[in-house]
Amino acid sequence: MLTLHDIAELRAHLNPQRYDGQRIALVPTMGNLHAGHLALVDAARRDADVVVATIFVNPLQFGAGEDFERYPRTLEADTQALANHGCDIVFAPSADALYPHGLEAHTHVSVPDVSEGLCGANRPGHFNGVATVVSLLFNLVQPDAAYFGRKDYQQLTVIRKLVEDLHFPIEIVGVPTQRAEDGMALSSRNGYLSAAQRQRAPALYRTLCHVHDTLREGEAPPTALRDGLAALTEQGFKPDYLELRRAQDLGPITPDTQEAILLVAAHLGATRLIDNLPVSLPS
Repeated sequence: MLTLHDIAELRAHLNPQRYDGQRIALVPTMGNLHAGHLALVDAARRDADVVVATIFVNPLQFGAGEDFERYPRTLEADTQALANHGCDIVFAPSADALYPHGLEAHTHVSVPDVSEGLCGANRPGHFNGVATVVSLLFNLVQPDAAYFGRKDYQQLTVIRKLVEDLHFPIEIVGVPTQRAEDGMALSSRNGYLSAAQRQRAPALYRTLCHVHDTLREGEAPPTALRDGLAALTEQGFKPDYLELRRAQDLGPITPDTQEAILLVAAHLGATRLIDNLPVSLPS
């Protein structure tokens, strides 16, 4: 496995493989890898001839007061884990390499509608930063397919619209959320939780499951969501939102909506957790 930091080196290694007709898969990450990230690599390995993983903590997607400076950087452990899972190339650029003229002077990519509301409302500019860095990586790697976790469902929806709107010839593959035995969605930020908070954290998923079940049983969405928010608050969470949206485009549900997505974000102490569940609504 190659670990590259230079854009020219990355292109030099990928161009012959692309010209040979090999299928190239991209797995973008910010590092501090866990089993959820590695499931993306495993899915890419099954589908592609060449697997490229990127490790880059993107300053553009962190807002003021967020955890950019303390976000864990674990490159040595990450590269070893990627090698163990059959990754071919790790691209770990510096911010200067990707943004040579600085963050403010760099071209920004904005994806309207799907990036608004939900996490977009609570993290202004976050999805512009995601869309910008993903567009850069798509241009540099020029993959046939790119793999993203379904845990961040809004991000996945933003990326799908980005690819559609800008006509990138890239298949976007959403990989199911990986969970701990107690149901908690795996996330690099779970490491911020204290031992006591980690014991309490699975209540987020349990509450999501309960709301899901009540919706499937025919409970009116406003009532189910109100009760879910109250349950989260009672269990020590500070919810940002608990919403039901159309699964296809995150638009508001209508009486005709059948396939929906239940999304939640909540703080437990200083740590912000997100999760989601698809819901097939009764007719």
